[in-house]
Amino acid sequence: MSQKKPFITLAQARAIAAEIPTPFHLYDEAGIRENARKVNAAFSWNKGFKEYFAVKATPNPYILKILQEEGCGVDCSSYTELLMSEACGFTGSDIMFSSNETPVQDMQKAYELGAYINLDDLTHVDFLKEVAGIPKTVCCRYNPGGVFELGNGIMDNPGDAKYGMSEEQMAEAYTRLMALGAEEFGIHSFLASNTVTDDYYPKLAGILFELAVRLHKRTGAKIKFINLSGGVGIAYRPDQRSNDIAAIGEGVRKKFEEILVPAGMGDVAIFTEMGRFMLAPYGALVTTAIHEKHIYKEYIGVDACAANLMRPAMYGS
Repeated sequence: MSQKKPFITLAQARAIAAEIPTPFHLYDEAGIRENARKVNAAFSWNKGFKEYFAVKATPNPYILKILQEEGCGVDCSSYTELLMSEACGFTGSDIMFSSNETPVQDMQKAYELGAYINLDDLTHVDFLKEVAGIPKTVCCRYNPGGVFELGNGIMDNPGDAKYGMSEEQMAEAYTRLMALGAEEFGIHSFLASNTVTDDYYPKLAGILFELAVRLHKRTGAKIKFINLSGGVGIAYRPDQRSNDIAAIGEGVRKKFEEILVPAGMGDVAIFTEMGRFMLAPYGALVTTAIHEKHIYKEYIGVDACAANLMRPAMYGS
């Protein structure tokens, strides 16, 4: 069983709290940078690799600047996230924009910034054309339907998810986009969340690499990149193992060599969009105990509340 050790001491926390009242969030910059470098090293075999940090996970401009300095891009899903990323100096292909319920101004802003736009639905082809224009490179999000299983108890149900297109719709979208002037394409998919296993990315990569080969043969579309999205989780409890990003990168490389290289598609770039894995172990909510309660259980009352927690009702966290 591993031990969860804070990156600051109690004395350091008290010294900071003497100047900055609790509750507040504190981040380990050295830990964030070291982790980002491990991610880049794990996928360094792919010359086009880029991690697009999921801004929604921690929309903090100081954190975004640190990740930018480590070579990361940003994954945005809203107008506000696009504005924050622009203010931090992200432009063009350093931005992935994925949205499924997209207001006009969001799409226009993504187009204006030259971001990689990830279309969630076949109807978005005409929507993009009408409100902004068709870029040279366009991405489409894939939903394979059915149930996704890894054989180790980790599963999700893409068939019930609102995200993405069927393979038939992907082929139609590419064909229509090419007719409208698009020249290169991306594939994106998100099939499971917070997986604590080294098997998820390689399994997803195999599915998307095979899809890429089929779509290329069927439509003639040039596949520029494949975005594995997020889903790589962290160990929340001492009895959980942590993901080994080096092993994950190697697993994806094997699928790449097995599927894409023989198909003459060895120049495809691999993207990721991790949020939790990039930051969660390197941030802390610092709060002060203000009351104790002793009934059927022991309770500690603190000066923080649900509003101070990121996504408190999700994933049992």
